[in-house]
Amino acid sequence: MSLFSAVEMAPRDPILGLNEQFNADTNPNKVNLGVGVYFDDNGKLPLLQCVQAAEKTMMDKPTARGYLPIDGIVAYDNAVKGLVFGADSEPVTSGRVATVQAIGGTGGLKIGADFLKKLNPAAKVLISDPSWENHRALFTNAGFEVGTYAYFDAAANGGKGGVNFEGYLASLNAAAAGTVVVLHACCHNPTGYDITPEQWDQVIAVVKAKNLTPFLDMAYQGFGYGIAEDGAVIAKFVAAGLSFFVSTSFSKSFSLYGERVGGLSVLCKDKEEAGRVLSQLKIVIRTNYSNPPTHGGAVVAAVLNNPELRALWEKELGEMRVRIKAMRQKLVDGLKAAGVKQDMSFITTQIGMFSYSGLSKDQMVRLRSEFGVYGTDTGRMCVAALNSKNIDYVCAAIAKVI
Repeated sequence: MSLFSAVEMAPRDPILGLNEQFNADTNPNKVNLGVGVYFDDNGKLPLLQCVQAAEKTMMDKPTARGYLPIDGIVAYDNAVKGLVFGADSEPVTSGRVATVQAIGGTGGLKIGADFLKKLNPAAKVLISDPSWENHRALFTNAGFEVGTYAYFDAAANGGKGGVNFEGYLASLNAAAAGTVVVLHACCHNPTGYDITPEQWDQVIAVVKAKNLTPFLDMAYQGFGYGIAEDGAVIAKFVAAGLSFFVSTSFSKSFSLYGERVGGLSVLCKDKEEAGRVLSQLKIVIRTNYSNPPTHGGAVVAAVLNNPELRALWEKELGEMRVRIKAMRQKLVDGLKAAGVKQDMSFITTQIGMFSYSGLSKDQMVRLRSEFGVYGTDTGRMCVAALNSKNIDYVCAAIAKVI
């Protein structure tokens, strides 16, 4: 008998599995709206000018590729702190933020999950209903029991969908002290529905009163309303006097998907506590992958720490944000022109890279099988993959399955 005779075939990843199906599809008009990746209007993955400039400077002055520190490039970690909390903010200037470079935002979540399992092994984890499905997998594989808190309500806003905020608060109020609550800092994935600043105040009040552990996932900073606007919720948690976790990703905002550039920041009570927390995070990293890779982190650090390149990055990120919003409007207009009678204007009220289209699983299956238009069975579509060349085809296909 083979050592692996009892190994079962694992199910396909719900998102990356779609990518495999898409690649095998022979339809010449196929469109991939499944994976969360930003494409430009030519359907190409952009190579940002700020990244090219940083890489050119690095190539002009090549350096040896030694091991990085366990927690990553110091300049990178400091840049992440400044971006997330504000360079001149009290948490940063007082030294009470522990930040580590991570292998993407997923790596930041994993480091945090493993650390929390050591810190509070009996805790339960709550993710939004629905959420990015890897949230469940990450915390489950870290050994946690994972439940959900109410979030999306398809019947809200006259059947157009929206946040079930009353249920959201009720779920948090029912949670036991110490429960880890995974929160989408901005651009909720998969629904595209964010809560308002005033609603965040109420969420934070419940988190504080119930002694819950907030873990904010900030993978899309800058894709909603702007870098500062999308990160404003962090300052609210700071002002509430809470300790909390923030995972960061630069895959989307720098178009560095394959470089796996992310981070984890933990806000602590004081500098001494941050030092102890950092020491434990470093153990998690050391026993997992020892230390992070160099290139992607060096590029991001070079851009964020250079005023000229930082300004160029903000400009390019702003252009991506504006194009996504324009495609939302074109999708709504195109569906109407294609004969869809339902009011689809809710798509323009959603924010970020994704839209919860309201289509059923059967309709999404038909889109794939009959038209080669790929989205998830939940009806989630990546608006950032639409462009002026595929929008009419996508609208016509959707009209035929509705």
